[in-house]
Amino acid sequence: MDIDFAEAIDQFLLYLATERGLSDNYQLSTRRSLEELANWANRTKQIHSPIRIVTADLTEFLGYEKAKGLAPASMKLVVVAIKVFFRFLRIRSLVGNDPAELLPLPRLVRYLPETMNQVEVKRLLETDLSDRPFPLRDRAIMELFYSSGLRISELTGARLENLNLKERILRVIGKGSKTRIVPVGCAACEAIDQYLVRERVTLVGKKTGNEIFLSRHGKKLTTQRIWQISFKSCWGMPTFRRLKSTPTWIRAAFLRFIRNTIQGGEVRKRTGRL
Repeated sequence: MDIDFAEAIDQFLLYLATERGLSDNYQLSTRRSLEELANWANRTKQIHSPIRIVTADLTEFLGYEKAKGLAPASMKLVVVAIKVFFRFLRIRSLVGNDPAELLPLPRLVRYLPETMNQVEVKRLLETDLSDRPFPLRDRAIMELFYSSGLRISELTGARLENLNLKERILRVIGKGSKTRIVPVGCAACEAIDQYLVRERVTLVGKKTGNEIFLSRHGKKLTTQRIWQISFKSCWGMPTFRRLKSTPTWIRAAFLRFIRNTIQGGEVRKRTGRL
């Protein structure tokens, strides 16, 4: 009996979650792409099962998606989702052949994004935060963001038991629930220590967890709140205002900083491990 698209997609998503440990966002994106294929096949070809799909169908579907104005990067995600999906079905013997095996991946033109320059980064990290409700917390967030190149989700989930200020390292859980150890610069260590000693103790409540950064109610900061804190700090930067960029560009500035392998004393102070 042929497996229908809905059941095949559910099995594949379960595999991504339990065996590959991929993020919820990746799973949602993949489901969206595969359900779009299933709906298209049902609507235009009266095909209800992936076993009936052939390479020509996939090529036609991708042409349909491209005609909708999908960017090359988005098209690549769709192609990858389809290729991995049919490879999974083939390995599980749910289809006889892999119609996606010969599909080419779209070629992407890569550009280095414009980021804040070093003068702007220095100004950002030296911004006066004394008028904020929790200046030490916000200072520690900005310093850690830049010194360690963290993603926002990694920063919100950073926990006390994974922080070693003496060794200047932090263990975080990143994309795909994978653990990595990042260096923490001297300036960030000093800022975090000040926050822990003078501010965090005043925020702790009965239901407070071990997250490093807390809200006024003693709860874990959300990614949206971290975004707001960073946005307020970044707004004075001309590059930030011109490009309407997000705080993740602080991380992009860090990565470019490392890429350029600048070895000055300020780099060693901020990143701690260069």
